[in-house]
Amino acid sequence: MPSPTGLIDNMIAKIPDWRGATLAKARKIIREVDPEITEDVKWKRPGNPLGAAVWAHNGIVCIGAILKERVRLTLVTGSILPDPQKLFNAMLNGKSRAIDLFEGDKLNENAIQAIIRSGVEYNLARVKPPKAGKK
Repeated sequence: MPSPTGLIDNMIAKIPDWRGATLAKARKIIREVDPEITEDVKWKRPGNPLGAAVWAHNGIVCIGAILKERVRLTLVTGSILPDPQKLFNAMLNGKSRAIDLFEGDKLNENAIQAIIRSGVEYNLARVKPPKAGKK
């Protein structure tokens, strides 16, 4: 069985148009932010057999999905993360926020890195230390 990293490599390779290239670029940006971030693929189903790329550090930070006409980066705690560059443009009503990227869009690397960094920091801050006397 391929590793999660191999599954994401396969996902990108199977979508050889701008969407695969955009997810690959976003992946590079995300991985540069946190060398301890892990990769996985989740939510495979008949309508989406490749699933979605997931980056996590003490919880899910970002989900990358290749959709029909866009690439969506979803930050699961996006509603509480700072977004001074106003990248969030989708899923604006719940806890999650998304950045929909369309053909021809230029990725704002610094702003994406800042949001990912904030997501990792949020996840790390909510990890509670073990209670005294428990192992």
